[in-house]
Amino acid sequence: MQPESDDGFKRWIMAGGGNISDMGRAEDNAVYNSRIAGMLNRSFSQLISLLPLVLILLISSSSRVYAQNWATAEEQLARKIVSAIGTKIIAVEVSNRSSISRSNADAIRRGLLTELATLGMRFANTEQAGAVVHISLSENTQSYVWVAEIRQAANEPSVLMISLPRSEAQSVDGEASAMVLHKMLVWSQQERILDLAVIEGNPAHMLVLDSNGIGFYRQQNSRWQQEYVLPITHARPWPRDLRGKLVLQKDHLFDAYLPGVLCQSSTGAPPAMSCNDKDEPWPIGTEPFSLNASFASSRNFFTGAFSPGAGKQTLAPAFYSAGSFPQDKRTLWLFAGVDGQVHRLDGTTDQALGKLGWGSDVASVRSGCGSGWQILAGHDGQAPSDTVRAYEVPGSEPMVVGTELELTGSITAMWAGSGGNGAIAIVRNSDLGRYEAFRLTLTCNR
Repeated sequence: MQPESDDGFKRWIMAGGGNISDMGRAEDNAVYNSRIAGMLNRSFSQLISLLPLVLILLISSSSRVYAQNWATAEEQLARKIVSAIGTKIIAVEVSNRSSISRSNADAIRRGLLTELATLGMRFANTEQAGAVVHISLSENTQSYVWVAEIRQAANEPSVLMISLPRSEAQSVDGEASAMVLHKMLVWSQQERILDLAVIEGNPAHMLVLDSNGIGFYRQQNSRWQQEYVLPITHARPWPRDLRGKLVLQKDHLFDAYLPGVLCQSSTGAPPAMSCNDKDEPWPIGTEPFSLNASFASSRNFFTGAFSPGAGKQTLAPAFYSAGSFPQDKRTLWLFAGVDGQVHRLDGTTDQALGKLGWGSDVASVRSGCGSGWQILAGHDGQAPSDTVRAYEVPGSEPMVVGTELELTGSITAMWAGSGGNGAIAIVRNSDLGRYEAFRLTLTCNR
């Protein structure tokens, strides 16, 4: 690996990655929350008689607050949609992928439909509509992001987007929490997503790992445009429940780990990729707290063998995923075991914490809140949606420290981001028949 080539690749990235659109085309299914005068002089019975009126006024005031929060955004997105496709019969689907409450999301949906109808749109089911508009209510740490994907006949889908500032009152429902979980939709496709990584830059680039290869995308006009695909070669068939992991590197762009296969990018620009059939240990956790763990190539879990070890421990019970965090000048690990229990490793002993209701997916994140690092754990929610919660471990038992975040389907993978800056959660949305990749972040609620 030549440093000069790596520098050349970095310059290529910062310059925009060149024009390689002839090597691949954008995917068809890309997608990118006064006092009343004289009151004191009235009798008690007269005051009681006014209570219904007061309640009506309060409800009306609350409705006006809501309108101020969302109505402008509803009108703005509706006008963009009509400007893009004209007035016609359309089918509209709205998905809430943000921390906006269900009641507010339902109200936003009604508001959008009202604005579209006011602008001349008529509504029908998908089979009878001239266009299908799928609206996603998403968010990042600063803004709500509403995305409208428009599909018309055989035309490539078009994507429209608006954003509006968050406020503390909007972002958290119920009692205040020490930390708040956020999700932002990054990518969606029909093929199962195994992992995803974003390379910040101007423009930004994105790698998407699935069973066929690694898609390389460039961000342009708020959309991800596919530039090319690096195919994965492998001699043995994939196991039924396929898993994979992307790891960004410093001396070359990335490594991709799959069952019994290791793929590595070249240092050239644009990069190529070579894949070899070998059972290399997978990196788990995130820098500066990481381990190399052996993966069972014919199954979907880690065997529990480490190289090197976690402190003095080189073996643990078989597990699906793990998260690490610092505590008292040492590194602790929490594992989602194949036996259904959560295991805590401190470098010397393995402590089974029991079945805590966690799923098989955990990841560590660095938020700067509380102790600085937290563990995200998936939970089986009300079908078809799973949820994610944040935990700290001040003693021996994990403690919930943030709001619960509802996803749009069942979690199929969750990996820590580079350096612990957020996590990537892959979800199968059964309603849409697609896989969605979300970036999860944790912020302090001060």
